[in-house]
Amino acid sequence: MNFLINTNKSSEIRTDCLILPVFEDAILRGASKTINSQNNNLIKDFQSNGDISGKLGQTRILPINKQSYKRIVLVGCGKFDEYSENNYKKAITSALKKLSFTSHKNATNLLASDHLIGKNDELYYRTSRIMVESWYEITYQYTATNSKKEKKYSLSKLYFGTNGNKRSSSMSKGLKHGESIGSAIQKVKYLGDLPANICTPSFLVKETRKIANKNKSISLKVLNESDMKKLKMGSLLSVTAGASEPAKLIVAEYKGSKSKSKPIVIVGKGITFDTGGVSLKPSNAMDEMKYDMCGAATTIGLLQMVSDLKLPINMVFIVPACENVVSSTATKPGDIVTAMSGTTIEVLNTDAEGRLILADALTYAQKFKPELIIDMATLTGACVVALGKHISGLMTNSDSLAKELTLAGELSKDPTWRLPLNEDYAKQIKSNFADVANISTNGVGAGTITAGCFLQKFVGDYDWAHIDIAGVAWLEGSNKGATGRPVAMVSEFLINRALN
Repeated sequence: MNFLINTNKSSEIRTDCLILPVFEDAILRGASKTINSQNNNLIKDFQSNGDISGKLGQTRILPINKQSYKRIVLVGCGKFDEYSENNYKKAITSALKKLSFTSHKNATNLLASDHLIGKNDELYYRTSRIMVESWYEITYQYTATNSKKEKKYSLSKLYFGTNGNKRSSSMSKGLKHGESIGSAIQKVKYLGDLPANICTPSFLVKETRKIANKNKSISLKVLNESDMKKLKMGSLLSVTAGASEPAKLIVAEYKGSKSKSKPIVIVGKGITFDTGGVSLKPSNAMDEMKYDMCGAATTIGLLQMVSDLKLPINMVFIVPACENVVSSTATKPGDIVTAMSGTTIEVLNTDAEGRLILADALTYAQKFKPELIIDMATLTGACVVALGKHISGLMTNSDSLAKELTLAGELSKDPTWRLPLNEDYAKQIKSNFADVANISTNGVGAGTITAGCFLQKFVGDYDWAHIDIAGVAWLEGSNKGATGRPVAMVSEFLINRALN
């Protein structure tokens, strides 16, 4: 797909299809008004007959004769005074879904031309980027392990129409960023949806190496279990103790800035399958535990995004990857292990394994003397209970970092919500036999927060944020599949850091 800009007036655009807005008040404005007049009140007649009401997401395709455009797609955009980026995204998504089933080879999107863009550069950027991301969202296909052939879409050119407004660098930037973020999200979905017998720690190494080989600014280092033993990563190794598939610690350094600025470190939990270990999970829906590596997948996706955009920023991407399975050598509840930091951990529940591999990865991250550390993990079922499937959980030791990530979530429509971290919660993971327990020993509830308190013990004095994506990383039921979250949010954060 080619994403382009068309600055012609709506009546002069040569395209297979014009995408036009209609609102619930039935008043035609801007490009829609022009095209209606050019075609003998065709749109008004369509409205009068009740064929389209303007309800948000409603779509209708009309054939056109003797014009430079062959079809128009009318898209309901809801109430005019409530038209926003959110409604625009819903509208363009509906339009593109409709077009994805047609034989049209190109289309021009005018949904933002008169009502959103032209107000400021930020809206130019947002609306063009949203268009591209929406296309990537609706065209993701998983065909890796089934006999279905990947659907080929006829649409090969999608124009962002301005209805005569001048081209802006913000539009071009929006298209470029949308393509990189959209592609990264598709990458994360693909990795998440693969079965665990394919998507192993070694497979994640291969996928990371593909990205690194395309960019000289990336240096890749892979630590094997022998390397981890030398570093005394007893916490990580305790999780993989029962697995025959060897664990990997993937470390990709990206040097996008010529300066010696401190890097931002991204860490992603990579449990490629989680049985719960000896603390065995119920069999119902255990297949979904292939998604327990979505933090790792997001980290790899972000590496791809940063590489594609060549962001002027220094970064390190760390993926601790292993399986958590049952065998005679598996770690047992009550075992005490020693982390890389020297901290002893009483493993009271082997199904609280994500924090164990992250503990050593977070300690390892400090060797880079980072500006800040962000980790992402499908960490706790408690987060799903607290926030459902809509919002990720955020815990951090930095108020300013919390504000940045929250704003990034709002702008990208990939929201997060800050949860508290304080000593009262930290007291719940005290152990009688080790420095800390991996689950609460004192009191019930607040499982997400106590997990965050555990991780905080391994980040030193660095600014740090933990994003719990257990509720948002995949969908269940008939729509089962990875979502690609929180790529959009963290991308927003990184782009703002790098370019502003």
